[in-house]
Amino acid sequence: MTKKCGKQTVELKSHPIIAGAYSSVGKKEGEGPLGKYFDTVYKDEFLHKKTWEQAESELLRQTVFGAAANAHTRFADTDYIFAGDLINQCTSSSFAIKDFGIPFFGIFGACSTMAEGLSLASMVVDGGFAKNAICATSSHFCGAEKQFRFPLEYGSTRTPTSQWTVTGSGAAVISSSGEGPEITHITTGKIVDLGVSDANNMGAAMAPAAADTVFCHLSDTGRDASFYDMIITGDLANTGSNLLLELLKQQGVDISKNHFDCGCMIFDAENQNVKSGGSGCGCCASVFCGYIYKLLLCKKVKNILLVATGALMNPTSANQGQTIPSIAHAVAIRSGE
Repeated sequence: MTKKCGKQTVELKSHPIIAGAYSSVGKKEGEGPLGKYFDTVYKDEFLHKKTWEQAESELLRQTVFGAAANAHTRFADTDYIFAGDLINQCTSSSFAIKDFGIPFFGIFGACSTMAEGLSLASMVVDGGFAKNAICATSSHFCGAEKQFRFPLEYGSTRTPTSQWTVTGSGAAVISSSGEGPEITHITTGKIVDLGVSDANNMGAAMAPAAADTVFCHLSDTGRDASFYDMIITGDLANTGSNLLLELLKQQGVDISKNHFDCGCMIFDAENQNVKSGGSGCGCCASVFCGYIYKLLLCKKVKNILLVATGALMNPTSANQGQTIPSIAHAVAIRSGE
């Protein structure tokens, strides 16, 4: 029985369950519009560690513990964990989960990593290869600035299109049975590169990939954009979100009434001085696991399409003036019956 639906979409026949989720963020994120929805807000962004990188690992570690507890799932009963982050070779994830004793798939999709993890975890569960799988990711403002831009001590000036990397983490447990929101379809994105090379304008670089994936998902499934209560992009922020709406309108698709962006929602851009909005692996992860998941649980929304976006760059490619290839993965989720 084929599960392929169109060119890039898979229909998950068993509808894997999101049995539990957990979100953790830093102080600035906790002061934003969604502050009350996050499970843990850390006032000390070092998390009692010596370095930013160690702090991010601890952030992810505690978030995975929280997700497993919320899902009433033991690590001993977990078949796989999918995790990744922005730091070199995804070391934040590796050090965070090295003592868990769970078979590990390290993944990298930049800021699209949460949707990539949800996709892969739900596929292995739907395929009968696992009963329980965890997907998780994280980012840390100070660690990302140190790696991709300038150390904080430099005091660099931010452009209006720049984004603020979220200090945050999200984790979810995908199960073959139980109660909770159901994952029904996934649309795997392809790399899109329209020549944007400005590392301070990642929204513009990622918007074409988001438009491509959304359009493909709707075409593959035969659904209209209005089928979804919310079409949620990962972290295009204000600049990228406006571009996404325009690109889709050119293809005859209007999502202006049900589009939301995690990079726009997590911060008050005007009062928190984050320029265009939020970004980072932890942006989509914390907003989904902390806010959107709760909306699904209490059935305030029925159908959502989560479209996390990622800029597939690194410091070397940026310093060499290369363009920013981008990707977006979509996960269709409905509230439990």
